[in-house]
Amino acid sequence: MTAAPNADEVSPQLELARKLNLLLDVVVAEGNTPYTYRQIEAGLNERGLTLSRARWAYMITGEGPLVTDPALLTGIADFFRIPPEYMLGGDGDLPERVDAQLAFVKSLRVARVVSFAARMLGDVSPETLRSITELLANESPDSA
Repeated sequence: MTAAPNADEVSPQLELARKLNLLLDVVVAEGNTPYTYRQIEAGLNERGLTLSRARWAYMITGEGPLVTDPALLTGIADFFRIPPEYMLGGDGDLPERVDAQLAFVKSLRVARVVSFAARMLGDVSPETLRSITELLANESPDSA
């Protein structure tokens, strides 16, 4: 008898989408403009790789077939300047460390936004500031 799948388990497609969206979020969190598909496509083309818009769309949504092409995943890792093991799901704790570092950078950005909002809004009630903080926290890396 086979065990029923755990409802908390995330499909490999959704896990890849989570990682890609976290990378995209961190680019913005570091104060840069978000990468467009065309920029990512051009970066991969420079590495001799191709990526269709449709394939990129299902990679970042987690819908569709699982992308396992090591050359493409390594190219994406190179583009984002992260270790390829993060995208390839290699052994060891490197992917978890990278994930934690990326999540930390994003959380720092959220903290800066809360601080900026508090300064700009000045005499806003503590409840309103808490609500703003909660809204931003709900955009955490775990929900990406």
